[in-house]
Amino acid sequence: MDSTSTPIRIVVAEDEELIMNNLIRKIENIDPSLQVVCAAEDGKEALSYVRDNPVDLVVTDIHMPVMNGISLIRELHLHFPHIRAVITTGYADFEYARQALRFQVSEYLLKPIKQEELRQAISRVKLSIDSEKSSYRNSLESMRAGSDKPETIVQLVQQYLKENFTRELSLEEVAKSFNFTSSYLSKIFIKHTGAAPSKYLIALRINEAKYLLTEHRHLSVKEVGERIGYPDQFYFSRLFKQVTGSTPKEFQK
Repeated sequence: MDSTSTPIRIVVAEDEELIMNNLIRKIENIDPSLQVVCAAEDGKEALSYVRDNPVDLVVTDIHMPVMNGISLIRELHLHFPHIRAVITTGYADFEYARQALRFQVSEYLLKPIKQEELRQAISRVKLSIDSEKSSYRNSLESMRAGSDKPETIVQLVQQYLKENFTRELSLEEVAKSFNFTSSYLSKIFIKHTGAAPSKYLIALRINEAKYLLTEHRHLSVKEVGERIGYPDQFYFSRLFKQVTGSTPKEFQK
């Protein structure tokens, strides 16, 4: 593979330390551009990292405590669809493979993992990631050169918001990322979607909050707010009620 390509940020989730260290070593030996940025002992730890940091690929075992690999890739599929996933497991079970395919897992590897099989699998995933990043960069360059249509710009902004809505984000920051003024970005966004970028961002965050409140009831209202980019609990609760008609606690019940 081309070692000059854009770094691929990888999370490895594996509860057995020796296997984890061996897997990380094998991955990083494939190509210098492959960077393991997080070694997680379970799916919950991996997901927590993904929520707060840019990640391209998650390589996960199936059988882990707290949150297993199938639950982890389900969360990625629902909320971080741009992140690729590779399953590793010692269980040659068709049911696991079927579930993995349903969540659009890129590769499925059986333990003990052979270096060549891992190299081929990671190479295929890397090629797909590089191609997508290249296409995205070309679109941005075309847009900044003024040769892209406004509707294409809006689609790129929507994709950017989907990938970054879990952190604090302002319209000015988004506009700056695309080399536009916030007023121009709002104008074309409203024209092509019928709503302002801020409304689109709120909708993404509130939908994620609904999911967290119902599926992760152990989380406090404050924790839910922090996970979707609203560290101020009172602001989050007030906004949630404006949108849904009920407070986060009422919605959870």
